[in-house]
Amino acid sequence: MPETETFRRQMPPPLGPRPLNFPQPFETKLTNGLQGVVVEERLLPIVSIRLSFRSGDANDPPNLPGLSDIMTHLLTEGTETRSSRQIAEEVERLGATLSVGSSSDFTTVAGSALSIYTDEILDLLADVTLRPTFPKNEVDLARENTKQLLIQQRAQPTFLASERTAQVMFGAHPYSRVSPTPESLDAMARETFIGFRRSVFAPNNAVMIIVGDVDREEIVARVQDLFANWGSRPLPPSNLPPLPRHEARRAYLVDRPGSAQSNIVIASEGITRTSPDYFPMLLMHTVLGANASSRLFMNLREDKGYTYGAYSTLDARRLAGTFRATAEVRTPVTGDSLREFFYELDRIRDDAVSEEELKNAKSYLTGVFPIRIETQEGLIEQLVNIKMFYLPDNYLQTYRDRVMEISASEIQRVARKYLTTDRAAIVIVGDAAEIKEQTKPFASEIELYDTEGKRK
Repeated sequence: MPETETFRRQMPPPLGPRPLNFPQPFETKLTNGLQGVVVEERLLPIVSIRLSFRSGDANDPPNLPGLSDIMTHLLTEGTETRSSRQIAEEVERLGATLSVGSSSDFTTVAGSALSIYTDEILDLLADVTLRPTFPKNEVDLARENTKQLLIQQRAQPTFLASERTAQVMFGAHPYSRVSPTPESLDAMARETFIGFRRSVFAPNNAVMIIVGDVDREEIVARVQDLFANWGSRPLPPSNLPPLPRHEARRAYLVDRPGSAQSNIVIASEGITRTSPDYFPMLLMHTVLGANASSRLFMNLREDKGYTYGAYSTLDARRLAGTFRATAEVRTPVTGDSLREFFYELDRIRDDAVSEEELKNAKSYLTGVFPIRIETQEGLIEQLVNIKMFYLPDNYLQTYRDRVMEISASEIQRVARKYLTTDRAAIVIVGDAAEIKEQTKPFASEIELYDTEGKRK
């Protein structure tokens, strides 16, 4: 074979890491406690804005699950000076975006536009944040639409698996609530949203992040004009119940008679987002099940053909977390799939990962990281996470170094600590008549539920 052809068949060596070149964020704080972060990024004539609150779905009153989610939806449905239609038309006229969303730990009002419309999009964002009116007709419409959505959700095995897993793993903790109920929806009136928004939307509980083609001093002055009269207030105390303790491996079956597949979740207690074990867990997750080259995928999909994909999930939130292994498998191979899951979970506990696997996982994580922050939207989402989860200010700059310093022994240490396979929760949504016997060898006890979440 000619030498040149041999050379072409060889993979070129990877390039060394390049420095992350983005402007240093400028931080300030208004007199009312609102934190401000500005990144002057003038490569493109656009601006991205996030007003994020350290209050999310977990802050819903116990009897009103879903309140934050529906409240955020209603923010853009009418203010003291604009109707829902006027807001939508103005956003369209500017060629901008304006949206609101909530997660377990925080709520974000987001806007983006060409930088020549920075004042206009900021004004809209301030209007829906500070002066929403929650019109009764919009509240009623949101209530009925959500009730219909709940019916659709209960027909989806992925939702049923997530719901049962959250309730098993988090118990009485607010993280256990994944959706509203018909009863909570009926209890939500216009006055409910007005009072709740006032209690959780406080400037001393928020961070305004702006990235784009802006002048730092001008944009801070504009934010001061729009939000200076927004008064701070004491934040409600957070008295949360402890997480349930799991002393044995139990299975929780959600019965869907006639289901052609089983949705499997194997969950263990995890970590918070600020845990010192986060980066070892991230590497373990990458080796075990983060993508299509990880162990779970290669075993259950490529080798056994039980599923289209098997993955793991590192769910690290502000107050608690879980580690989950998941797959949708054919009903007849439910038991065989459980056997392979536990084989892989035990293997990463018992044996150190290979140098090749560790090298590939590090290469993957450090390679995709710059891609995630190369756009304004990607960068601002990372900055939101830093502020909402109280991550170090130099998190982005040190991320790749933190990944590269993890050893195989550290991965094995966290696997042994957190992958408690003898106490894992097995959640399966499927045809109980077909899968119960298959599940028995893997669980000390089996609980059976219907699709409405009631014990059978």
